[in-house]
Amino acid sequence: MKKEFVVIGLGRFGGSIVRELVSLNADVMAIDISPDRVDDFAQIATTAVAADTTDESALRSLGIRNFEHVVVAIGENIQASILTTLILKEVGVKRITVKAQNDYHAKVLQKIGADQVVHPERDMGKRIANNLVSNNILDYLELSDEYSIVEIRANEKLAGYTLIDLDIRAKYGVNIVAIKRGTHILVSPQAIEEIELDDILIVIGSDLDIHTFEKKALH
Repeated sequence: MKKEFVVIGLGRFGGSIVRELVSLNADVMAIDISPDRVDDFAQIATTAVAADTTDESALRSLGIRNFEHVVVAIGENIQASILTTLILKEVGVKRITVKAQNDYHAKVLQKIGADQVVHPERDMGKRIANNLVSNNILDYLELSDEYSIVEIRANEKLAGYTLIDLDIRAKYGVNIVAIKRGTHILVSPQAIEEIELDDILIVIGSDLDIHTFEKKALH
């Protein structure tokens, strides 16, 4: 059975979510207040509708509460984002993910009941900054204010040693949860697994410990 989603706001962020969900074989209703944007997605989304989502009767008429997950990706209009989220809660939508413009907006969204608040611009900025600062960090995903998952390329300082030889967890407080090797991925690698040059290590830990590991073990 296909999963069903609604994406409200068809700007760059919302539009990319619609395309990706459709590519993952989900049913997607795409909604925007702009008929021109809706036209752009008429051939992409399962259904594309022009509607003002701050109007409760308009949302109810679309059967919005029958969808298991609604993504509010409204761009610059913070008031419309907040009102839409409130109405979605009122009509009984089970899961609501909302794009926040800033920390204040995020706090309001959390207070009114958004299940997940995302900061795409801020998070992408952090990922790019981490990639720029380090030649070894390939990707960066923030889990919380203090913890992250990063992809780190193994260099000659790590190659040829097993995980037990390196004792990374004891020395640096981080965990290697997987190793990408070419097209293969080793999940929860054994302590006797030997790291090869250019392996990609999936590392989880506090930001401080990850940076210590990256500086001391790879330089």
